Amino acid sequence: MVRLVLTCDRTLTSSFRNIPMLDFLGCAPSEKLPHFLYKGLDTQLPCENGILKIAPYSTRKVETSLIKGGFEGLVVAHPDHVERFIDEGTKVVGISAMDPMGLGPVTMMFTVGGTYTSFTKLAFLDLVKKLSDLRERRSLDFKIVIGGPGAWQVLTYENWHSMGIDHVVMGEIDHKAVEVMESIELGDAEKVVAANGFPKAEELQPIQGASYDGLVEIMRGCRRNCRWCDPSNRRVREVPLDTLLAEISVNTKNGVDHISLHSEDFFQYGLEDKKGFTPNTDRVVELLETAMAQPGVRMANPTHGSIAPVVADPSMIRRLSIVGGAGSDHWMGIQMGLETASSELLSKHMSNKSKPFTPDEWPEIVVRGTCILNAHYWFPAFTAIVGLPGETEEDAMESARLIITMEKVLEERLGKRCHFSVTPLAYIPLGSLRGGEPFDIASSLNEGRFLMIYHSWKHLGKYLPEFTRSALNGSPFNRFIFSPFTRIGSRVILNYLRRWGIRQGFDPDRPLDPLDIDVRSDDVRGL
Repeated sequence: MVRLVLTCDRTLTSSFRNIPMLDFLGCAPSEKLPHFLYKGLDTQLPCENGILKIAPYSTRKVETSLIKGGFEGLVVAHPDHVERFIDEGTKVVGISAMDPMGLGPVTMMFTVGGTYTSFTKLAFLDLVKKLSDLRERRSLDFKIVIGGPGAWQVLTYENWHSMGIDHVVMGEIDHKAVEVMESIELGDAEKVVAANGFPKAEELQPIQGASYDGLVEIMRGCRRNCRWCDPSNRRVREVPLDTLLAEISVNTKNGVDHISLHSEDFFQYGLEDKKGFTPNTDRVVELLETAMAQPGVRMANPTHGSIAPVVADPSMIRRLSIVGGAGSDHWMGIQMGLETASSELLSKHMSNKSKPFTPDEWPEIVVRGTCILNAHYWFPAFTAIVGLPGETEEDAMESARLIITMEKVLEERLGKRCHFSVTPLAYIPLGSLRGGEPFDIASSLNEGRFLMIYHSWKHLGKYLPEFTRSALNGSPFNRFIFSPFTRIGSRVILNYLRRWGIRQGFDPDRPLDPLDIDVRSDDVRGL
């Protein structure tokens, strides 16, 4: 008997042909991106008899907490096959959600503030409807429960119950997963279950099955306390090394040889200087060495990091590159927050982000840090936030100038090794700013914000051929289909943005002077 079925929408079970950054394809507007093209890129994670062999990490963590707590009768099912596990004995179907209503920062930008419908929203609503219809058709009595990092989005809809959803679980439940599930089974739970408090580091149990992209957690929470960011509201906990190694082992034993070391900021690992944020380089390097030394690991790299520690200790990147095997045929990727060029906005909303430097030094830190990363074969995928509270048109214009400056400096100092991307995100009020007004691109765009978005895409289109040569494997699909598609697609998007901006009265060709930023010789001295 299957008492509990854990699943997610199929955008979270797509490997998108293992192409870097294509995980964001689900954020695209379904009305604009041809469905046949999306389906051609939508390769699904392997499953056996409907059970996922590799699953999203958040789903694995819930599974682990339940199993370790003695909960019996659960499966982690592929969303396409979820109905085969549901019968009269099923009490709960839990859906782990990332972007269920298309309200994430990337999605809100791509869908013009929700004017269009993202593939993530389509997939989530299709899954919920399928389960709700199944329950009604078979007269079953299981509860549909939503959890995960995107669960908050469901609660923004007053009529979320009408979708067939019974409960929404908010917060980390590692330490009380069994308690939560049993209360839902018994009918004792509130409609919105708030898992107050945070599990201790020793309560973060190792996952029981392989995770997508070999994701393993090294740390939760973040000390930088950016006001708009949810992880900044969480207590910082470093995952015990035994737990980390066990998670790497379960992945490699299931054929996953690329390990992603997940945290909000890789360079905070082992941090001792909690006031100044000077990185503990030896601990950071030792962590990557440990991961790379595990049997079956071919590659390991961090998921997220801050740019300031790179400038604070450039030797850290050099040492990490040697350990990770970085070079012209293997670039190490990392997601980073550029966010804004405005020192005033930085001071107001994210005063710790520039440490151990000052907010006034932020543009220089971003440019110098990108030079250091590129010189050592690291590809930073930056995010930039459009519409932060208090942002002026000049602030946004400065961010556009910063992107131009980064490209100019790297071209002059490193030539073709100009590898970075900037993804503009619509401001979404989360963290301590939750409850405020999100940025509405349809009504709140000015020329500065337009140019910030435009130059982000212009840079991507200019260097996409070089990006794809560095990042993609040599499969026939990538060589003959995806590579040409990305080049053509980026031109189409850029031309669309250009025409759209002109219709709004903006000038895409408005000359913008680069910022006056000094790059030192050490910043471009690579391996």
